[in-house]
Amino acid sequence: MNRFLLLALVMLLPLGLVACSGDDDDNANGTKKVTFMLEWTPNTNHAGIFIAKEKGYYLDEGIEIEIVEPASGGVDQVVASGKADFGISVQENIMPARAEGLPIVSIAAIIQHNTSSLMSLKRDGITRPRDMNGKTYGGFGGALESAIIKKLSECDGGDPNSIKFVDVGDVDYLVGMDQDLYDFAWIFDGWDGVRAKEVEKVDVNTLPFIDYTRCIPDWYTPVITTNEALIKNDPELVKRFMKATARGYEDAINDPNASYDAILKNAPETDKALLKASAEYLQDKYVDRGRQWGLQDESTWVSFQKFLRESGLTEKDIDVTKAYSNEFLPK
Repeated sequence: MNRFLLLALVMLLPLGLVACSGDDDDNANGTKKVTFMLEWTPNTNHAGIFIAKEKGYYLDEGIEIEIVEPASGGVDQVVASGKADFGISVQENIMPARAEGLPIVSIAAIIQHNTSSLMSLKRDGITRPRDMNGKTYGGFGGALESAIIKKLSECDGGDPNSIKFVDVGDVDYLVGMDQDLYDFAWIFDGWDGVRAKEVEKVDVNTLPFIDYTRCIPDWYTPVITTNEALIKNDPELVKRFMKATARGYEDAINDPNASYDAILKNAPETDKALLKASAEYLQDKYVDRGRQWGLQDESTWVSFQKFLRESGLTEKDIDVTKAYSNEFLPK
């Protein structure tokens, strides 16, 4: 799973990379073909999509879905340009993308709250943010990484200037920490966290971001996206797509085995123990009890935009009400 997506935009990918939606995509049997682009290899963040495909929920809505892995230039550009109808992104990518004029829209929060953490080996004694003093962080070198970590340290009375940052990319963070190449890393609890704690039984400490919302904002990661053109030209298709997708995530919430089976069928190379543990972990993280899956709150978009601006990560505000929509979720 991609552990962190950088705050960067790239040029639009060449036309014709993947099929776009249109009249030519209507099948003889009356179904509509759509392309859904993942942001990484299949994992439990994608559970509802694979469940809906395997159980025929998309076909029930007259949709034939093709699920593809990400393009080399990124998902947002492909979806924004209409070369894929739907995709997966994160809030920290969508906001600068829209500031640059990309017409991408978030239409559902896959997970209700941020499930990121900072993970370290227990032997290093990082039990709270100020314990990061003098320690080394290993990551992608992204501006958001630095801003979040320094804010956490400052908020807990630490010295953010004492923290060292090294770029390590997408590696096995446990190996790097065990070799003392760095002391802590940004991970997603639903994948790297359960792998460390439940599968490999490593003694680690984690600092969940959601425990520190007095210091840093909560934000949506990941989300399902589409583009403004599809919303304008075929809103009923978007509604039917989201009706089927919501059914899939409701199944993932009610039965982790449904996630396990659907993903394993589509990605048989996946570590079975990790997949099972991850599906069980996310079961009650997809949505808060009593709340409809997928709903996004304007306050979450506003507070995260404020953090980005105050941290100097964006140069101008966007109209957040155009960056996301709840109107396509089942009523």
